[in-house]
Amino acid sequence: MLAVEMAKAAHRWRTWVMAAAFIAIPVLIVTALLLSTDRPEPGEGPPFLTLVQVNGVFASLVGITTIQPFFLPLAAGLLAGDAIAGESQAGTLRYLLARPVGRTRLVVAKYASVMILVGGAVVLVGLTGLAVGGAAYGLGPLPTLSGATLPVGVALARVVLAGMYVTAGMAGLVAIGLFISTLTDSGPGATVATVGIYIVMQILGALSALRIIHPYLLSHYSLAFTGLFRSPVALDEVMTGLVAYAFYVAVFLGGAVAVFRRKDVTS
Repeated sequence: MLAVEMAKAAHRWRTWVMAAAFIAIPVLIVTALLLSTDRPEPGEGPPFLTLVQVNGVFASLVGITTIQPFFLPLAAGLLAGDAIAGESQAGTLRYLLARPVGRTRLVVAKYASVMILVGGAVVLVGLTGLAVGGAAYGLGPLPTLSGATLPVGVALARVVLAGMYVTAGMAGLVAIGLFISTLTDSGPGATVATVGIYIVMQILGALSALRIIHPYLLSHYSLAFTGLFRSPVALDEVMTGLVAYAFYVAVFLGGAVAVFRRKDVTS
């Protein structure tokens, strides 16, 4: 079932358009830095931007932190919201279930396929950033936020871990999107609702008066991976974030399965 979902994704234009857009992001960032006559001021732009010109490895991190607040949630919302509702809207959901495929298995396969695509987007950004950043500024030992220096191999391993964490950060949002997708027959409606929920979480997270609810928001731990680039490594927020993501996945993916198992599929 998962292989079928991935094959369908490979034959959709939107998959390749999204891939091209994610590849373009680190290319544009490095190109803009090359064409700029002034170095970015500290705090200007996404985290690590000022360090790209010191070491090309940082281009991967800048690309990942650039897609994390909006572009990646948008892609996750589009794919997850359309996963079930899009099939229903197109009239193909009934035929999927006509085959000997259990409803729980279908939901899990849809979830897994969306997460693979989201993870693929992060990999594309990371590899493209590494390629263009390395070509423009070279690769070498990585200075950390604490002043220590990491060997190239260790630095690349931490970039990989950062990408994995950002991907995990979308797991809860994908589960929310899939849950909403089981409640409606409108793919665009489910997509808008999913992305809207994440945007609302970001807005709430920016309001200091509501700090009491911040630890319960998906977006609250989105930049915790920066702790990987300190010496010693700061893992407290990373681990707390992973627990929060797992909770969202358990609640909403479980909810999606429960709703879809009882859903009256007529299209």
